[in-house]
Amino acid sequence: MDPISTSLLVAMATGAGGEVGRHLWSALRGLVRRNPAEGAAGAQGPAVGEVELASLAEAPHDVERARVLSEALSRRAEQDPLFRAALAQWQQQAQPLHAGDGDVHNAVNGGTQSGPVIQGRDFFGINFNVPGQG
Repeated sequence: MDPISTSLLVAMATGAGGEVGRHLWSALRGLVRRNPAEGAAGAQGPAVGEVELASLAEAPHDVERARVLSEALSRRAEQDPLFRAALAQWQQQAQPLHAGDGDVHNAVNGGTQSGPVIQGRDFFGINFNVPGQG
């Protein structure tokens, strides 16, 4: 199973993707909080990944915290086949919000442009207020 992208975790922790992103973040929180040993004797303490998830929620723009959470999710997925299957399903649902990690190459070519140009990657919730023509 591929590790969960840190940029995806940061995007959802910061509320990117609107209602869909909030729903996916909530689903991940529920998945992580599910005790891997439900019904097993001696299951105590927070589930693997729960502390890391709470840490990222406290500082949602912190890429290092997202990396630590991603690693914890990977470790848990290796140890718990049910969690791995549920996490893979969650990851598939989250794919539309994630454009992928990598380089960004932007270009503005030809013609005459007027107005702002924003170059970057993975923008969410941006609104442009265009003044009325008149």
